[in-house]
Amino acid sequence: MKPEAIAQFYIVNGELKVTSNVRIFQRIEKPPIYEVIRVVDGIPLFLEDHLKRMRESARIIDYQIERADKEIEGDIRELILQNKIENLNVKLLCTDIEKLGQVFLIYFIKSFYPPEEYYEKGIHTILFHHKRENPNAKVQMISFREEVARQLDEKKAFEALLVNEEGYIPEGSRSNMFFVKGDKIYTAPKGDVLLGITRKYILKVCEELNIKVVEENIHVEDLDKLDGAFMSGTSVNVLPIATIGDIELDSVNNRIIKAINKGYANKMERDIIRKRQDWK
Repeated sequence: MKPEAIAQFYIVNGELKVTSNVRIFQRIEKPPIYEVIRVVDGIPLFLEDHLKRMRESARIIDYQIERADKEIEGDIRELILQNKIENLNVKLLCTDIEKLGQVFLIYFIKSFYPPEEYYEKGIHTILFHHKRENPNAKVQMISFREEVARQLDEKKAFEALLVNEEGYIPEGSRSNMFFVKGDKIYTAPKGDVLLGITRKYILKVCEELNIKVVEENIHVEDLDKLDGAFMSGTSVNVLPIATIGDIELDSVNNRIIKAINKGYANKMERDIIRKRQDWK
């Protein structure tokens, strides 16, 4: 696989390595299990949730991660301190390498956070026909990611909505999707998608605000009936969608999307405050 680590250092099985030495990345051959965590003000956001999901991804494909959560937490703290970086995404990756056995890598990756303009005007998205083999397991598939990236660049879009064989949209290429019809939010059933951490907290916000959530996939033929839509993810939080192909949506002015966005921002802030004293 191509080397992804940026900054000065990365960590392999608890040992600090310089990113100029990328040989271990080149030895990774099979799709690894991974997680991406956003670091805000030196705090890894929703860390416990990410570690739990990573172990669940491993369980689904009958794999066991050997490194303990406390060790991983310590590694992330060390990585942040040694690189003197407090706001960037960190990636956790676990796989087996011939003659080395299981390796657990932790490293900073190139990260893009949407500018304020994207939240004020919404984003352009496209449809991409694809079937995820293991929707609940976060396993890195390089060829799929490269093809999506090519089409996004070609069509000047920010995200691709994945369309399955029956014409339904369970998720985005790197995000969970939410659709607004009237006073209800529609999102894919749990068994059809990777259960994003941001998604989890959005659902909590909806519950607290008494917003009805329907776990039901939206069909491509019903997109023109929507009142709004947004994507969620580690780097984007709650990001309103302005267009899906040629279909226009007034998501940025939708009161439900605005309320969810504010509620999720409060969840982030509380998690950072809760961790700050123990983390630093």
